[in-house]
Amino acid sequence: MSEGTSLMVETSENGTDLSPDDIGTIEEMPEDTILSRQTSVNLIPFIGQRFVSQDAAYEFYCSFAKQCGFSIRRHRTRGKDGVGRGITRRDFTCHRGGYPQIKPSDDGKLQRNRKSSRCGCQAYMRIVKRADFDVPEWRITGFSNTHNHELLKSNEVRLLPAYCTISADDKSRICMFAKAGMSVRQMLRLMELEKGVKLGCLPFTEIDVRNLLQSFRNVDRDSDAIDLLAMCKKIKDEDPDFQYDFKIDAHNRLEHIGWSYASSIQLYEAFGDAVVFDTTHRLDAYDMLLGIWIGVDNHGMNCFFGCVLLRDENILSFSWALKTFLGFMKGKAPQTVLTDQNMWLKDAIAIEMPTTKHAFCIWHIISKFSDWFPVLLGSEYDNWKAEFHRLYNLDMVEDFEVGWREMVDGYGLHANKHIVSLYALRTFWALPFLRCYFFAGMTNTFHSELINAFIQRFLSAQTQLDHFVEQVAAVVDFRDQTGVKQKMQRKLHKVCLKTGSPIESHAATVLTPYAFCKLQEELVLAPQYASLQIEDGCFIVRHHTQMDGGCKVIWVPHEELISCSCHQFEFSGILCRHVLRVLSTNNCFHIPEQYLLIRWRCVSSSSSKMFRTTSPRDHAEKIQLLQSMVSTIVTESVETEERLDVAYEQIAMVLSRIKEFPQSSHCANDIAYDSPSDSMILPEVQDSDGIVQSFTAGNPPHDSINSLGKLKERRPRDGIDISRKRRRCSVPCCGQFGHDATDCPMMGVDGLNGDGLGFL
Repeated sequence: MSEGTSLMVETSENGTDLSPDDIGTIEEMPEDTILSRQTSVNLIPFIGQRFVSQDAAYEFYCSFAKQCGFSIRRHRTRGKDGVGRGITRRDFTCHRGGYPQIKPSDDGKLQRNRKSSRCGCQAYMRIVKRADFDVPEWRITGFSNTHNHELLKSNEVRLLPAYCTISADDKSRICMFAKAGMSVRQMLRLMELEKGVKLGCLPFTEIDVRNLLQSFRNVDRDSDAIDLLAMCKKIKDEDPDFQYDFKIDAHNRLEHIGWSYASSIQLYEAFGDAVVFDTTHRLDAYDMLLGIWIGVDNHGMNCFFGCVLLRDENILSFSWALKTFLGFMKGKAPQTVLTDQNMWLKDAIAIEMPTTKHAFCIWHIISKFSDWFPVLLGSEYDNWKAEFHRLYNLDMVEDFEVGWREMVDGYGLHANKHIVSLYALRTFWALPFLRCYFFAGMTNTFHSELINAFIQRFLSAQTQLDHFVEQVAAVVDFRDQTGVKQKMQRKLHKVCLKTGSPIESHAATVLTPYAFCKLQEELVLAPQYASLQIEDGCFIVRHHTQMDGGCKVIWVPHEELISCSCHQFEFSGILCRHVLRVLSTNNCFHIPEQYLLIRWRCVSSSSSKMFRTTSPRDHAEKIQLLQSMVSTIVTESVETEERLDVAYEQIAMVLSRIKEFPQSSHCANDIAYDSPSDSMILPEVQDSDGIVQSFTAGNPPHDSINSLGKLKERRPRDGIDISRKRRRCSVPCCGQFGHDATDCPMMGVDGLNGDGLGFL
């Protein structure tokens, strides 16, 4: 029996309630604990160690386990991908943990059960996700390295199934070697020479390679390609808005194919300003590159835009993919696009999307660090990586340039080819060079992790090529349905106001909960900054602990124009703390309209487009669509006095036209008005004193116009009835002072009475 370090203390980092087996304490860790990702395998896991993702923690623990002489597997989780906050806790255990279970067959006969290696080993590592709205992180909250079995030697542990894996790059090379007619033994010998390892020391065996090649042979590529095209044609016949295109090579074989669904095209119209084009996955059985276009909606959720399969990976293939995608989207190119660090794709985007800002996803760059730098830097690797993250997140280009030179000098990396390449391409990945462009928050590692999990659903669903389109559609449809439920839950969830600022209360009624939380974070931090006016319309804003430096804010009040040198609004669409500080210190109590982006609002422009493009097929669908439109009218109208006036005027005109048509007796009897649905309820807003302010559009039909009018009434303050102040009526035919729509004498006029607005 081998005994190791045993630490059993556990805690929760995300504030969730713990089950009895979770209860424990955690040692206090300093705030500058190293943020680890695939760090040196010589390090032993410790309580409080940080990782940027589950996969990073898994790979670290896997490396530690391999060094010790055992393998690991993923065990219990808390939460679920795509639901609520997602997975918030993950346990990794020794591969010999737990006990085998006898599996009875359907007819009651016992199946043949192979001898199991599980013996109830208690070694494990637990990670918990911190509940941050910004870049999330995972921390080790429980760790035990006590085993009740012998650990394997280094020459034995590599033969465990967990370590006999073939990477995506190795699969591609094996596929290429097979095309060239090489034998399996020749492949293994060549790869040993390429990797510089001893004979028989590859992470996979000859049997693994033969099994992989057999799985490729079991695929009928030509037949499946024909079935795939037939499937696309079938979907196109059923849904004319479904788009697909393909290319046949000189040998009459499928070379490329791309497709997009009707819902994806509608989403792109509203949220296609920032796009991720992920090309890091392959369908190995068909030797095709998988490319997926993904964006983020106004609730911060991933939305699928399109998919492509490419036979080759070169400029011509990527150019075809980009042109096809633009064709699906009616020629509309995104403002920004994030991709892997692929030079062919970089050149193709420069040709096909010249006006689009192209950037590299930092997630894919950092994932290569464990192969590039640990051996070179040794014990300094973690310190260097922390310095790299600091430089990456800087605001100013000048600070980045100075810091990069100091980093290269300090670690002696002048001649390192990876450092030279990163610096040459710095305008594609470093945030100081990207902050002037809108990326909708997709540059952080959190969204990269979500996108990767989203794509894995496609790959796990993959069986045959002809079913792939339908399987992707099923995953997208499931994701859309889950997203609708989450959005509805967020809309009904109370939004807590933390500052008491009029800016905050106004933003809470306009922005989605996701966007509002981003803005609220900045509002909470704004009072910590000092605003110093250096000239007319120009301010320097710096943290109260700083004596110099800071951000420069330009404000033109009469034009309602404001900008900050940190460029956060241009980068994320959310105003920064520096701008909010200037607004509050200069008695500005609202955010100018143009700085509350439509794409982050509760009702975006996509809703109106949906209303125009949707064609209800039957009477019930028309009623449902009309109710949805009415809900949207109420939501949009209550934001300002001007909007309310326009709503009154336009509704009165519509009603007068409706009453010109004769009534149908049987239709009137068929219509049943149910109780207000969830979609008719606007989110409640709770201020810091616990007072809940809510807007409900579910009043009885004959009281709808009165309900709208009451939204404009204000509560008495200090004994004064504010509603008695000089008011102007907004009813179209009146417009007199001294009353409003709630007590207007014109309300009895035909066409403006309560019955006339019964459809509300």
